[in-house]
Amino acid sequence: MFTGIVQGTATVIAIDKKEQFQTHTVELLPPLNENIEIGASVAHNGCCLTVTAIEGNSVSFDLMQATLRLTNLGHVGVGDKVNIERAARYGDEIGGHTMSGHITTTAPIVEVVATANNKTLWFELPQEYMKYVLAKGFIGLDGCSLTIGEVEQQRFSVHLIPETLERTLFGSRQVGDQINVEIDPQTQAIVDTVERVMAQRG
Repeated sequence: MFTGIVQGTATVIAIDKKEQFQTHTVELLPPLNENIEIGASVAHNGCCLTVTAIEGNSVSFDLMQATLRLTNLGHVGVGDKVNIERAARYGDEIGGHTMSGHITTTAPIVEVVATANNKTLWFELPQEYMKYVLAKGFIGLDGCSLTIGEVEQQRFSVHLIPETLERTLFGSRQVGDQINVEIDPQTQAIVDTVERVMAQRG
């Protein structure tokens, strides 16, 4: 389980490509690598991955073909950075919202509006997912728990404060970049339940 509070970024330092499979090695510096063990869960751009090898600050993760195809991790190269969040522990403060690390889809950034003290990003989603995107609700974007701003037909916005821009990849993201999306599971469950009940009544 994750909270959507990205703790920092890590640089991909090696990629071992095999058939239908890849191993990514990242440089995970303190304090992000504190007490890390093989088998631990670490979110990369919001995608839950399992530690498979540790050599000093070099930590490796295996990615299956489905992960490479369905998330933006399939487009990450050596030298690129990824947002990092270690798995939540019981007793930790939950500053964001509960996230599983299972990516729903990806969404392109279609507009960036920069002001003196913050930045607004607009994303586009297929209509099948937009029904779960509600103004002032939660959404996971590249592992960040964010509050949805405005919603318009097939697009929505989020407003980012300087802390988020500095700590995560959103400070350098541009129009056209594909972002991992995790729909809030509670919102999805409520919407699906209401739809099912209304269909039965109809």
